Amino acid sequence: MHSEAIRYLIVPGWQGSADEHWQSHWQRSLPNAERVEQADWLTPRREDWVDELQRSIAADLRPVILIAHSLGCITVAHWATEAPLELVARVRGALLVAPADVQRANCPAALQNFAPIPRAPLPFPSQLVGSDNDAAASAARALELARDWGSEVAILDGVGHLNVQSGHSRWEQGFAYLYRLQTRIEQQRQRRA
Repeated sequence: MHSEAIRYLIVPGWQGSADEHWQSHWQRSLPNAERVEQADWLTPRREDWVDELQRSIAADLRPVILIAHSLGCITVAHWATEAPLELVARVRGALLVAPADVQRANCPAALQNFAPIPRAPLPFPSQLVGSDNDAAASAARALELARDWGSEVAILDGVGHLNVQSGHSRWEQGFAYLYRLQTRIEQQRQRRA
């Protein structure tokens, strides 16, 4: 992507991303990839997760693309509403995969402190990828989040929560959405130049 060195920051969801999860494979595959490590993956506190995301972004001056899954997507949305402008400026874009609707009726109690979900447009380009059979967020809800956040959206057929349990260990098809996001970022940079 252009000539600047992009850092990829993996933002896992609830319970983290195990070694077999596509986020872990991507972390091993992408150059300059790092992961946000939360102190408590099982009983997440919104403030702690947002603070750790901020620390991870602030720890390196290079521009970053966020690659978030599930509760990680909601963490990104919360961070974007309160982050200092100098850190927001480092984020070139975000790939938001299978966002968890923490306002749904059957949401696990451990995730409910992330509600309400911010509705403000994200201050950087984003690509949301959802599913028409994800128990964590219906297709209609994923479309609503994408509209609120100003994200381009893709709703995939029958892929579940896009995790190991739904058969997406490596999820190499997902690189197409990352590439699409990066192309959009580059086009915006060229228009501004």
